[in-house]
Amino acid sequence: MKIVEIRIMRGPNYWSVKHPKIIVLKLDMEDQQEVLTSDLPQFAEKLEKLFPGMYRHRSSKGTEGGFFRLVREGTILSKVVQHIALELQTMAGMDCGYGRRYPAPQAGVDFVVFSYQQERAGEYAAQAAVRITEAMARGQKVNIVQDIARLHQIREDEYFGPSTESIVMEAVARNIPYINNQKRQLIQLGYGMHQKHIQAAITSNTSYFAVESAGDKNETKLILEEAGIPTPRGRIVSDASELEEAIAELGYPIVLKPLNGNQGKGASINLQSWKEALRGLAEAQRFSAAVLAEQFIEGADYRLLVINGKFVAAAKRTPAMVIGDGVSTIQQLVKEVNKDPRRGIGHEKALTHIKIDKLTRSILREQELTLQSVLPAGQALYLKNTANLSTGGTATDVTDLVHPYNVLMVERIAGIIGLDICGVDVMASDIAIPLPETRGAVIEVNAAPGLRMHISPTEGLPRNVAEPIINMLFPYGSPSRIPIVAVTGTNGKTTTTRLVAHMLKFKGHQVGFTTTDGIYIQEKKIISGDTTGSYSSEFVLKDPTVNYAVLECARGGIVRSGLAFRQCDIGIVTNVAADHLGLKDINTIEDMAQVKAVIPKTVCPDGYAILNADDDLVYQMADGLSCKVAFFSLEEQNPRVLKHIAKGGLAAVYENGFVSIFKNTYKIRVDRVADIPLTFGGRAKFNIQNVLAATLAAYMLHFEVAEIKTALRTFLPSAETTPGRMNLFKLPKFEVLIDYAHNIASMKAIGDFLQHVPATSKIGIVAGVGDRLSADIIEVGKLAAAMFDQIIIRQDLDSRDRKGEEINQLLKEGIRSAPKNVKVLEIKEETRALAHALEYAPEGAFITLFSENVPEAVKMIESFRIIQHRKAVSEEN
Repeated sequence: MKIVEIRIMRGPNYWSVKHPKIIVLKLDMEDQQEVLTSDLPQFAEKLEKLFPGMYRHRSSKGTEGGFFRLVREGTILSKVVQHIALELQTMAGMDCGYGRRYPAPQAGVDFVVFSYQQERAGEYAAQAAVRITEAMARGQKVNIVQDIARLHQIREDEYFGPSTESIVMEAVARNIPYINNQKRQLIQLGYGMHQKHIQAAITSNTSYFAVESAGDKNETKLILEEAGIPTPRGRIVSDASELEEAIAELGYPIVLKPLNGNQGKGASINLQSWKEALRGLAEAQRFSAAVLAEQFIEGADYRLLVINGKFVAAAKRTPAMVIGDGVSTIQQLVKEVNKDPRRGIGHEKALTHIKIDKLTRSILREQELTLQSVLPAGQALYLKNTANLSTGGTATDVTDLVHPYNVLMVERIAGIIGLDICGVDVMASDIAIPLPETRGAVIEVNAAPGLRMHISPTEGLPRNVAEPIINMLFPYGSPSRIPIVAVTGTNGKTTTTRLVAHMLKFKGHQVGFTTTDGIYIQEKKIISGDTTGSYSSEFVLKDPTVNYAVLECARGGIVRSGLAFRQCDIGIVTNVAADHLGLKDINTIEDMAQVKAVIPKTVCPDGYAILNADDDLVYQMADGLSCKVAFFSLEEQNPRVLKHIAKGGLAAVYENGFVSIFKNTYKIRVDRVADIPLTFGGRAKFNIQNVLAATLAAYMLHFEVAEIKTALRTFLPSAETTPGRMNLFKLPKFEVLIDYAHNIASMKAIGDFLQHVPATSKIGIVAGVGDRLSADIIEVGKLAAAMFDQIIIRQDLDSRDRKGEEINQLLKEGIRSAPKNVKVLEIKEETRALAHALEYAPEGAFITLFSENVPEAVKMIESFRIIQHRKAVSEEN
């Protein structure tokens, strides 16, 4: 077996809308194409022994153990790859359950599709699954220990932690979208101007001043003491002599911890000798030169959590420990504790495995114990000096036991420090008694408190502490999303995107939009280039100044990685035509329609899919949608539209020279087509379709009809507003049209327009695109011959895996097959080809340039216009 390609889908995609996070593995089965699992000796038995958890895989059998039965009966090896990839991730703490296998168009090649939690883990699982399956098929010995360890490591490196995860999941439950900004190591909740950010339990609302105060433990002590909060006495030390002075003042036992530490790192408690104190000083100074020495407070360790000024949860924390049974060694006791199914590696599960590390061995030495020592029955031994869950500690929920005095105290602390999310560490003999009465103290205030102890306590009631955080960031009734209009199709999507964005700006909105020539924020181009993929969409959704997004979503981005958003408010499909076929396994126009159909499938239930009723494949996309549907058509009597309207549906049509909206039995005339600049007096039929789609979008976004009319009339097509889309230049002796048309359908549309253009000679500057089918390049030549009297063949800078000469020969083959005789000239460079046409075009001619570099072509025409003007002035004088 050989991996041909691995694609990572990050949003709704060609393969699945419901399961957006999937790996698409293209696999050449090579000599194992016809091999079934039943043909391989002991294959099923080995698989079951290696992956016993795979018993839960139901597969096509529909019951637990179904996949194992399928393997015994005989199935193809690519199916095994799928299930191993899923199980490897599950064994590493990333439960993944969705998978499919599809045959590719090429013989002997399969697609294996499976879900992932972490991208790198999914990619690694794909490679490991192929390697393991092939080794098993060849009867080789397989060991998956290293693979599981590697996946564990990837998970720990990329997982954003239990606190962040709980907040994100609560956001998802509230239908609040999120973006994982890995570069900045934070999560964006919400879109555009409604966004908030979290980094673990720190939010974009958290005061920097408060975090700084909480981070300085000595400053925190002073602030709390001023407020009458019990705290342990302490001093800051930086060397052994200062430590000796502190101990003389405080007495044993003491606590040493880094002045600016967190998560218990470098902290040592209950130090009762000078030797222990020196060791504790060295440990603390690994994290901070300044160390806080405090008196040790007897009692249990409690964490109380305050969110938005209100106490929400409390947990009693216990350091990692074992209890002797009089028989087992300490090492055996630790091993037994780690068998608890709730324990895992890092943050994989509710509890963390206890590691026997340097600190543990030090604790044992101080008590004159070793790992081989046997503890008496019932004797407890603490293996760590702090109660953090990340080092194997446990937590017991005590929320309902906290005394009202202590509740008020921690709420005051959060307010005094100024933290919106505040964890208060308290040492007390009993949290159900007011702290002063127990001679307890507040040990620490945390600005980014861990939430795992509350959401998954070892004992007691789990508390949904993420809910008050989300309610604080997004109070009920407040927005978190910005409306998204997503536009796709083979042709017309850029013009439609720009028109919708213009209409929204006219209405007063702050719009971000993406097109094939760049990303625009409030009409300013921020990024240049073909920006129609998920990165570009995400760029707009992350911009804090935007309150509306209009996103052009092209085939390439959807196939490459899926969409950047899970749902949109309006999804427009302009048309589907043959273009880019044969790329990324999209081989037929039906495949292309399935790609475009991703957009209407992501429209929210209250939103609208706006579909072209004149296009069979687009019309069929309405089947099975959970959202509302509206159609547009150039034919008033289109039976599909009439049927839809009869059922109370919404449509926009071109009727009697007008753009009109059909709603129920009423016809709402918006404007005369001839008065809408984008239609070029009604001659550009393809732009009428774009106007109809945009008109429906505006109507659904609650525009008044008069507003739609004015917005349509104020959208003036030009090289600035619609670069590369019907850019018409009237020069003194002839006209020039620049268009980005690059496929058969778009050329036919231009040809239809040219039929209504009077000209003494029609000159076309055309090129073939190298990544098209040969038949399509020939067809471009045929179309060009039908459209023009003279053709100049140029070449794209990127011939895309074909030689320029080969492309030109295919074009000329198409031109020669046309019934009329057309003059053909070959000029390789676009600028030279255009210069030749401008120089030699007869008066009254109409030049059409199908351009690759529109900005350069526009500059050239403007320069030519200036030269011609100067020449004319000179002749007059």
